Amino acid sequence: MASWSRRRESSADEVLIRRLYEEHGGALLAYATRLMGDRPLGEDVVQETLIRAWRNPEALTNDKGSVRGYLFTITRNIAIDRHRARQARPAEVAETPGSTPVEKDHADQVVDSMVVLGAMEKLSDEHQQVLKEIYFQGRSVEEAAESLGVPAGTVKSRSYYALRRLREAIAEKPVPSQVVAEGAAG
Repeated sequence: MASWSRRRESSADEVLIRRLYEEHGGALLAYATRLMGDRPLGEDVVQETLIRAWRNPEALTNDKGSVRGYLFTITRNIAIDRHRARQARPAEVAETPGSTPVEKDHADQVVDSMVVLGAMEKLSDEHQQVLKEIYFQGRSVEEAAESLGVPAGTVKSRSYYALRRLREAIAEKPVPSQVVAEGAAG
């Protein structure tokens, strides 16, 4: 006898969810997709909304307010929860070299900058200043010349020889693993 009543409740629940989806599903999906910025994520949010509505059928009576308003509130809360959860987790990086990372691993960029900064220390002050002005400050040759108080031709010449010397310094000796480990720890 108990299985018969469970079957009847299950059938009523299914009818309830189907009616909710038929009446409000399109609007909920549009709203959730806009909130999440992605249709598949919006579909997941709508599914979770309907599950929560199914778990609390007493809240779906019109005497407590608009059913659509209640469903939209649930949808908004789920979208906020999912956004917060994404913000709390660290960015995902691919585990295998062949797979595409969710977010590009920046470890190579860190090592490259350490190598370049180490090689910059081997340059003369004039060459360092020119490279800092042009590449780190993003200034034009004329702006760098004005900032350094030298002619534009001098900036061009110094940048040419500075880059040449920088390439040589990088090619001379790789950064020792101890320096890389210290940089990563700091």
